[in-house]
Amino acid sequence: MNNSSSTNLADNEENKMADNPSTTTSTTTEEDRGGHHLSLIQKLAISMGHVFNDLCAAFWFTYLLIFMHFVNQFNSNTSGTLMLVGQVADGLATPFVGIECDRRLDWFFCKYGRRKCWHLIGTLCVFLSFPFLFNQCIGCANSPENSQMIYYAAFITIFQFGWASVQISHLSLIPASTPSSSERIELNSYRYAFTVFANIAVYILMWLLLKTNDEEDGSQISPNDASTFRNVAFIIIAIGSVFSLIFHLGTRERNTDNDDEIRDQEQQQQVSTISTNEKSVECRVTVWHGWFQQIRFYKVALLYMGTRLTINLTQVYIPNYLQETLRLPKKSVAYIPLVTYTSGFVSSFLLKYINQKLGKKVNNNNKMANRLIKVYNLQQITFLIGAILSLGACTWIYFGTNEGFKQWGIFIVSIIIGASNSIMLITSLGITNDLIGKNTASGSFVFGAMSFVDKVSNGLAVWLIEHFKPCATFSCIICDYYYRDILTFVCGGATALAIASLALMLMDKKKKLSLMNEHPTSTTIAAATIIDPNLTPISGENIIDDDDEPNLLTPLLNNNRSTRR
Repeated sequence: MNNSSSTNLADNEENKMADNPSTTTSTTTEEDRGGHHLSLIQKLAISMGHVFNDLCAAFWFTYLLIFMHFVNQFNSNTSGTLMLVGQVADGLATPFVGIECDRRLDWFFCKYGRRKCWHLIGTLCVFLSFPFLFNQCIGCANSPENSQMIYYAAFITIFQFGWASVQISHLSLIPASTPSSSERIELNSYRYAFTVFANIAVYILMWLLLKTNDEEDGSQISPNDASTFRNVAFIIIAIGSVFSLIFHLGTRERNTDNDDEIRDQEQQQQVSTISTNEKSVECRVTVWHGWFQQIRFYKVALLYMGTRLTINLTQVYIPNYLQETLRLPKKSVAYIPLVTYTSGFVSSFLLKYINQKLGKKVNNNNKMANRLIKVYNLQQITFLIGAILSLGACTWIYFGTNEGFKQWGIFIVSIIIGASNSIMLITSLGITNDLIGKNTASGSFVFGAMSFVDKVSNGLAVWLIEHFKPCATFSCIICDYYYRDILTFVCGGATALAIASLALMLMDKKKKLSLMNEHPTSTTIAAATIIDPNLTPISGENIIDDDDEPNLLTPLLNNNRSTRR
């Protein structure tokens, strides 16, 4: 499962990217197709389909380790293993559900829509498993820790399968609900609004209930707080079930009998034709396994993985840092994540404003801006800004040990972390979308591959961090600063990994620019291949039309525009 607070900040952006196919063929509007408009009630009902997931995800990622370690008194190895089980289960379930969700099912109760069918299956799995994750082992509370781990691992696997089923089915249902791009964007906007509601609701619930049970201002989370986690889990189940019921009652899945035929046509359509004085070569959309032959695919995956590691690990370990290093009151594990999420939410809007301002400077022939854009694009510049903010926050955490930091410094750091996480995540999704370019037929595979790398790498990272914790069972002097060091060096290292990946892409871009200056009149496929060292034509089928740098490739292709199809 992706981390909720920061991951959901970019759900709207990711869905816009997935729903914005870029082909040179003519497109039709909803009115051209004779489609129908969705009513406001239908739009709201469809958008509510992921609220249950959002509620559970926020609680899972932020509080699982806290609950297992401080409430159940599990050692760090067991807590980390349970997180790893969940992430691997989610990573494996995502592609499976994605493939099965596209198949036509003949089950009787699925006649009302195969996507809604998988959504229903996932909802039932989440409903039946989630309450057990944040409750003490029923009938085995006094059993050995390994026995309890098997108990929790079973429910975690069911929960993650259900979560993935709801996520994939809902993401695929939005574009299937309407052919109108404007309505799809509107649906994603409503979905994002409900995501914000879900995350804020979870943190406020935890804040209120922890404050109610806070017998003394300086108390920390302990087994006495088991009822708080249990009650919040039950409230999440109740709220999520209501929203899921509204979704199923108010959503009607469109007839998709022709989906397979449409998909086959899209995969076979020609993206472009590059003509030369001597010959013409037709390029088709890359098949999914063709991405493994593209070097740039791995560079973007590395950047995406570094970004996700930074975001997820900060979300997972800030509560532990607050409790074990800063020794703040237990309600801090609710209001600090709330500050971080709110900061990221606001930053997502500021990001759009910044990009608009930079774009205007380029359009106004600002020399400095044009020099920057010549080597970097807006997304890369913005990503670098977010990464620098992230490194600054990691550094401040390392030196922030005095009382002033505990009283006000931690709030400033939380704001910076929220802003940097939001900027890095949204722009990394944009860079991934640039990688896909016009190859939309295999775009789902690219996002699925990035998601798989994200989930497995984060699960392994958490397991390793917990495995090497000096005091595996309880806090001690040695590990008072362990989570401070994790947030500084591991999260900072993940950010540095993302920056290194970005640097590799920029080096290739500079190489393109240099070769463009050396071969300004070249219009052959061979020249195009030289200019993009990551382009690997294979039998004319796996050539990628690289739209990542249109400002660089346009001079090369302008002479052939009249012959492109």
